[in-house]
Amino acid sequence: MTARRPPWHRRARQAVGHSIKLRLVLIFLLLALTVAAAFLFGAQKAFSVGWREAARPLLMDYVDHLAADIAVGGAPDLARAQALTERLPLTIDVQGPRVNWRSHPDHERARWKRESNAGEDADWSRLLRRTTADGHQIEFGLNDDAFQRRPRLIGLTLVTLLLLTLAAFLIVRRMLRPLDDIRAGARRFGAGDFSQPIPVQHANRPDELGQLAATINTMGQDIQQMLDAKRALLLAISHELRSPLTRARLNTELLPESEDVLPQRQALLRDLQEMSAQITDLLESERLSSPHAALQREPVDLPALAHEVLTELAARHVRAAEVRVRVPPHFPSLLLDRVRMRLLLRNLLDNALRHGAASTQAPELSLAVEAGQVQLVVRDHGSGVPDEQLHRLSEAFYRPDSARTRSAGGVGLGLYLCKLVAQAHGGGLCFENAGPGLRATVTLPRP
Repeated sequence: MTARRPPWHRRARQAVGHSIKLRLVLIFLLLALTVAAAFLFGAQKAFSVGWREAARPLLMDYVDHLAADIAVGGAPDLARAQALTERLPLTIDVQGPRVNWRSHPDHERARWKRESNAGEDADWSRLLRRTTADGHQIEFGLNDDAFQRRPRLIGLTLVTLLLLTLAAFLIVRRMLRPLDDIRAGARRFGAGDFSQPIPVQHANRPDELGQLAATINTMGQDIQQMLDAKRALLLAISHELRSPLTRARLNTELLPESEDVLPQRQALLRDLQEMSAQITDLLESERLSSPHAALQREPVDLPALAHEVLTELAARHVRAAEVRVRVPPHFPSLLLDRVRMRLLLRNLLDNALRHGAASTQAPELSLAVEAGQVQLVVRDHGSGVPDEQLHRLSEAFYRPDSARTRSAGGVGLGLYLCKLVAQAHGGGLCFENAGPGLRATVTLPRP
């Protein structure tokens, strides 16, 4: 069932609320409309107040000349009136004892006296109306046909306004294009990719956005140097610890196997083996986290490799032999790094066996091929993990308190290594609660 789309006005409000470009364009548009309205209002007031009084005598003199041109010999000449209306955008009404004539009978009779401002415009009818010697009244008006071009002018004005708005949007978009570069660069830095810095426009004389991009580039370089230094330190410490651990293991194995020494000897060997495994995991995690991690790919039979790992885990987990491996028929061999995939299977199955030990059901391992991808699913039937902690399970050194304790073993590198192995093969790792238990899904691309 598809989600219902919100109404257009809500989508528009959300788009404006999350876009600086649209807000700047709207501000520009509102400013332009406000300036235009203020100019028109001011011009109208200026003409209506000042220029009206100045133009009144000129208008009266012009109307006198028009009336004299029509009333030849004191009587209105309709032929002259008709010729005048054809030459000028005027309407002429003649009323009298002998002649009643209108140049545009389909037009409404001119009404110059406005009800809203009667005192100011009461004499407009006197200005535009004249009386001939024989008693006829000639009233002049404006021809509305002369203003038929107004809709076309309004449309042209709207098109011009839209073009100006589009030009303003393009200009603002060009000005704020560095924000897109900064956002993309911040995402790259957040993903650990510092190889490509954020481009800085006009690097010699950058503006505020250019200075921000340069500052973020400097921060990215500092973070990269810190991460490289941390990685080098961890690798150096791990390598240096291998030698004393090896000597300690040899010295422990040389201890006599007498009854009073044997328990301490075995406990010490277990601790040394655990420390060696943790150092190995730490070294492997640093190698895989490097962008230049090399994989030794070869054809790998995943079901057979899973059975090998379960056989190895049987020495530590009694229920390893009960793990069910579900494989579809004709499952293909894959080009994978055998050593890294063994590490991934070992950590996932070990995690499932440890945290599902209290359940009556053994963990399950399923393999499937869907949509050109291989899915490897490991599920236990334990207590699971709180939903708010699922996305942090594959973080380095993270150990959820509800699922692990120090006595359960592990320092939080196992699932992190699984994620690195999956990513190194071009896939991914995700977790979800299966109710009961936890389901880990590894997705690998199928060549």
